[in-house]
Amino acid sequence: MARITRGKSLFGAGVRRICAVAAASTAAEMARLVRAGLEETPTIELRLDWLGNDTERSRFLDWLKRNKPGNATFLATCRRREGGGKLRGGVQAELYWLNEARQAGCSWCDLEIETFRQLPRGKSLSALGLPPHTLLSLHDFRRMPSHLESTPTAAKREPDAQKIAAHAETLGDSLRLLGLAGRSRNLVAVPMGEVGLPARILALREGSALAYAPVGSATAPGQVSLQALKHLYRAHKLTHRTRVYGVIGDPVGHSLSPVLHNTGFLARKIDAVYLPFLVKDLQDFLRAVPEFGIRGFSVTIPHKQSILEHLQECDPLAAEIGAVNTVVVRRDGALLGSNTDYLGILRALERKLVLPGSRVLIFGAGGVARAAAFALAKAGTEVRICGRREKVARQLAKAVGGEAVSRRALKSETFDAILNATPIGMHPHAQISPLLPRELNCRIVMDLINRPRMTQLLKLAARKGIATISGVEMFLPQGIAQWELWTGQRAPESAMRKAVLCALRAEEKSRQHS
Repeated sequence: MARITRGKSLFGAGVRRICAVAAASTAAEMARLVRAGLEETPTIELRLDWLGNDTERSRFLDWLKRNKPGNATFLATCRRREGGGKLRGGVQAELYWLNEARQAGCSWCDLEIETFRQLPRGKSLSALGLPPHTLLSLHDFRRMPSHLESTPTAAKREPDAQKIAAHAETLGDSLRLLGLAGRSRNLVAVPMGEVGLPARILALREGSALAYAPVGSATAPGQVSLQALKHLYRAHKLTHRTRVYGVIGDPVGHSLSPVLHNTGFLARKIDAVYLPFLVKDLQDFLRAVPEFGIRGFSVTIPHKQSILEHLQECDPLAAEIGAVNTVVVRRDGALLGSNTDYLGILRALERKLVLPGSRVLIFGAGGVARAAAFALAKAGTEVRICGRREKVARQLAKAVGGEAVSRRALKSETFDAILNATPIGMHPHAQISPLLPRELNCRIVMDLINRPRMTQLLKLAARKGIATISGVEMFLPQGIAQWELWTGQRAPESAMRKAVLCALRAEEKSRQHS
């Protein structure tokens, strides 16, 4: 990506480049969102098209006229359906409300390219009664334009700034868009979709004039909340000296790793950021590693085994397990793999179970199941494996000197502990259990899923009076070991644990009220 020295953006610097997006159906709710947004940033986008009707738009703009703070920058958007918005009406309706927004105190407006193309030729933007500054925007919710360099400009009626918001199917797509932002002083680059999320966070670092974040409901795919963009990722403080780490997987949106690792960086005052990368194509990610400046990454489903063939080095235990969950990127670009899953599993289980001689069933035979099997076998546990793919389960059992168990046998077999090492029951499918109550014949059930904290499997076990261990108890020590491996420092464990538990409690509370 481009590394250039840029002039001052028309939107300002620092936190002013974080644009809070206020979008609601009523004037009262919109006003509430504006007040909340102003607590975090003085730059607010007003999605007037989201307001339910013209009456609500008038009410809100009247409120804004009376309550607008002097140091705030308001950007009015009233996007028509043709441009991906919600306004029912034509160009004149959009221009009318942007004119009203100017009178209410908005100094900027967003004019989409579809509207711009329908304006009378030869007529200046200033003659339309718009706010003083115009952001000309192009949105493509399906793909990244193939010729970014030739995206439309305003020629003689050139606006003050331009925005390109486009769907990123690959990390390579988002890198192309960020590269364009790095060469244009007042261009807003918005890679949309979950694949584009890391690039959204790094956009300010790469030269985008703004980064958008909703105060309430998301208004575009792949958005990061205002709180997360400013406080979890600190997007406005990231520079090219900031070390980048991340987690790769599919899915990855459920991951608590960004909370865990970014809390650690903040507590130790380390200039680093940890991002979630939705990776469907491993090669696409690996090509992007040097471009993003990634120094290390966590590996989760489904890449824990496939990453092995791309490593230049692998520690002996991870090689023996045949699965990697942690990668260090050396300065020469070489990838060094290791596995901290085994450590997390041992630390969580040994608090409630004497491992030598215990009989433990692992349900699943994937990457995390392999780590559990090797860890428990080395601790002297009698390992049993039950998996949907019986051949793979038998191979894993043989590799650790254990035995494979059929699903049919579970209702009659007994164990000291059962570990779920599958993703079944993970958010957002939290109502599903991988095992039935009659198959839980043991003293302890541990679910390696950490979100939700109390999975359906653990609820079934608790109803039977079986002791339970949440996946959080495995997640924390394995993640802390990763953090220490990358930084070479002792992790602030207390702060990291507190942040993860707070995030889980907030999510549980939100779910109860939804």
